[in-house]
Amino acid sequence: MTEFLPALPEDQITSVLVVVAHPDDAEYGLSAAVNRWVRSGISVSYLLLTSGEAGMQIPPEEVGPLRAAEQRAACDTVGVEDLVILNHPDGMLNDHLALRKDIARRIREVRPDAVVTMTWAAEVQWGLNQADHRVAGLATLDAVRDADNTWVFRDLATEENLPKWGTRWLLVSGVEPTHVVPVDQVDVDASVASLNCHREYLAAIPGHPAPAEFIPEMLRQGGAAGGVEYGVALRAYQLIGD
Repeated sequence: MTEFLPALPEDQITSVLVVVAHPDDAEYGLSAAVNRWVRSGISVSYLLLTSGEAGMQIPPEEVGPLRAAEQRAACDTVGVEDLVILNHPDGMLNDHLALRKDIARRIREVRPDAVVTMTWAAEVQWGLNQADHRVAGLATLDAVRDADNTWVFRDLATEENLPKWGTRWLLVSGVEPTHVVPVDQVDVDASVASLNCHREYLAAIPGHPAPAEFIPEMLRQGGAAGGVEYGVALRAYQLIGD
């Protein structure tokens, strides 16, 4: 008998914070889960650590605003209103205390039940993981703990009135999954549309396939792991018990 991965338990999830390195990072399938969550009444916020200004062969001062606008359109496509883009340097993201503090601050501001990020593994299914992605994932892991520690970045509480916050779930994409978020055709279409919003960026990548050519298949594979037609597969770490 085939054993399927369980659906992510969402009965205690009312808010989600997605933390990624660049514009477009959340649109490679994850945005299908985001669309589903928003449709079901879960509040979703995005935190981008860079504006992706080093991602195209035109001056960074032009690329940053362009990619930020494309990300705003992508968020609108899946119903996400709360988008914050930080100014850490694209291509040179560094897992230092300032980065961890910025993520921990946003966690304390949003007070999410779940934080979603990308894997920090060096080797992934599609090849070698990009440096910023690895740093973003690991910094988010540490920042989730920092946000719930009274004595780390204590000035967030004393000077910014942001008391500590314990996130129940850390959800990681791009790694061996433990759970699946079931999604339907509406969510699949929204995910494709959200990646299509990064039109200028995708056009600058030689040979990049059209989102409709691969996003649905990615989500079919995720769904197969959970015994459903479409799904977003995630590795879930429960940090706070019931």
